[in-house]
Amino acid sequence: MEPSQATGTPEPVPSPKPATKRSILSSLMDAAAAATTATAALHRSSSFNEDSYLLSTLKPSELKALEELKQLLSASSKPISIWGVALAPAAADEHADVVLLKFLRARDFDAGQAYAMLLRCADWRREFGADGVADEELVGFKELEGVVAYMHGWDRHGHPVCYNAYGVFKDKAVYERVLGDAEKLQRFLRWRVQVMERGVRLLQLRPGGVNAIIQVTDLKDMPKRELRAASKHILTLFQDNYPEMVARKVFVNVPWYFSMLYSMISPFLTERTKSKFVIAREGNVAETLYRFIRPEFVPVQYGGLSRPGDLQNGPPKPATEFTIKGGEKVNLEIDGIEGGATIAWDIAVGGWDLDYGAEYVPSDEGSYTILVEKTRRIPAAADEPIHDVFTAKEAGKMVLSLDNTGSRRRKVAAYRYLVRKQSI
Repeated sequence: MEPSQATGTPEPVPSPKPATKRSILSSLMDAAAAATTATAALHRSSSFNEDSYLLSTLKPSELKALEELKQLLSASSKPISIWGVALAPAAADEHADVVLLKFLRARDFDAGQAYAMLLRCADWRREFGADGVADEELVGFKELEGVVAYMHGWDRHGHPVCYNAYGVFKDKAVYERVLGDAEKLQRFLRWRVQVMERGVRLLQLRPGGVNAIIQVTDLKDMPKRELRAASKHILTLFQDNYPEMVARKVFVNVPWYFSMLYSMISPFLTERTKSKFVIAREGNVAETLYRFIRPEFVPVQYGGLSRPGDLQNGPPKPATEFTIKGGEKVNLEIDGIEGGATIAWDIAVGGWDLDYGAEYVPSDEGSYTILVEKTRRIPAAADEPIHDVFTAKEAGKMVLSLDNTGSRRRKVAAYRYLVRKQSI
């Protein structure tokens, strides 16, 4: 679990936008066409609008279902509380309305089915000890913290973001140590629920508030066969006990065959579920994430500027976003630097594969330009932003060069800097 979250939810920060014999060829062409259609549908899905949970936006039939669910709960013989919100015997406040609406939406506003789901969830939480799991010290999961599943930062609308990356389990030793038998799997599931519970604690659960998380799933190197059992358990647990807790599902580093798989399962998914899906192939990860998350909150391995632990001391310094067109060279100039001042900067470029260099240009025309960073190639595989520091002996400006003339691909980028004047 990434422990670097600042408490509470920050205000959104605006951004600086029938069967016959067929040839193998025809089968592949059809599969490719289906995959293309599926991919296009996934990209269009970014128009999903999250529910506000304001009663004024509900249809009469939905309001009726809410009242029916409340009546069913009022007859409960024992208190029911979920995520710290009292629901029975009297669900009387706006926080209860939000929780009840989550169960109702998960069951298409069938009050009876939502009631049964809610009771099963309450029973599971009591048996599992879900209310206290967020504060448990679970032994043996230190190496997974900040790697496999973790909360890190917020999106542009204040939703906490949960990252999932199971590529570490391609290492058989790690897999056997963490998921090697039924007992280990149960401990892993408890840890995964812990991460989810910590995410729920960051929600407001009030009408018009932040009531769901953003889920980013990294499919790179994910061993599908080995993780089948764990994935099935996690999916079942979350579908049954955390309804409508995910506002958007972003899949990154998506392999070529994902679209074909999606075209097969798509008919079994509701339009509501599909509307939450967004995909990003390898090389487009940063560009996709920047649409939803500011770069200072995006982890460095995904083309952002946020390193583990960066959020421990409060909100990070905002970054400036920009794009570099294919065949373009961009010079970032930081003016007004005084003599003796120290300047530190960070730069991240999605997909990299360009040349970077830095020089300091003194204000005095008689002074020589200082080569700070010799031009070097930053490969596409780079997963760390550039961080550098320079102390100026005289007044001038810093020029940071990003040369994309060798590529025809447009790239998203972000940078930030801090100038510390000389102490007197």
